[in-house]
Amino acid sequence: MTSDALKKLFEQVKRGKLSAEEAVQRLRHLPFEDLGFANVDHHRTLRVGMPEVIFGPGKTPRQFAEIFARLAEPGHNVLATRVSPEQFRAVKRKFRKAEFHELARAITLTQDETVYGKGKIVVVSAGTSDIPVAEEAVVTAQAMGNEVQHVYDVGVAGIHRLLARREALTQARVVVVCAGMEGALPSVVGGLVGVPVIAVPTSVGYGASYEGIAALLGMLNSCASNVSVVNIDNGFGAGYVASIINRLE
Repeated sequence: MTSDALKKLFEQVKRGKLSAEEAVQRLRHLPFEDLGFANVDHHRTLRVGMPEVIFGPGKTPRQFAEIFARLAEPGHNVLATRVSPEQFRAVKRKFRKAEFHELARAITLTQDETVYGKGKIVVVSAGTSDIPVAEEAVVTAQAMGNEVQHVYDVGVAGIHRLLARREALTQARVVVVCAGMEGALPSVVGGLVGVPVIAVPTSVGYGASYEGIAALLGMLNSCASNVSVVNIDNGFGAGYVASIINRLE
């Protein structure tokens, strides 16, 4: 439940359009709902401005679909990450409008099309192999009410490709950059824009990249002061933080 929804509920009680008992019933699952196998946090939207997100691994399709249904009930957008096809099929039986984003390995249910972001989030990938992580960031930011543009396959091995898309970068309020190998691209982007750059190291690369550790260390040592870093392959975290930044006045 959002703060606006809570205010409307109080107004309905005040005007006599809703009884106190009915209001209590609507609030019965605040702050959380105990399903036995999960405590669904319905209070999170009111507390931090964004609803709980479902992490797919380790949940049976039945558990997953039940959590999804409880989060969908108040009318919020629902986002689930790192999902399996079996989990999506379980959700699709209950929600025909649910969408599976194959590259991002995510499910979204759009019930609120309000745009909360104050500007545009641009998501950049160094290579085509980094697109799945970038897509997770894109889907996350879109589900949280932002205008999102992606710029893909513009890594430092062909820097002219990035410079050709400089106009898109300058229109961004926040930039997310996903890169593997040596992880150099966020530093380059950071030197071109005057907004926060969220770097996402990916596990793309040959042996000495150590499944993203080389990119992570390179990004942590960036000489561009507007670059911050999330964990390896954490497109969701980058999209989430970008959304918070984009809501600020």
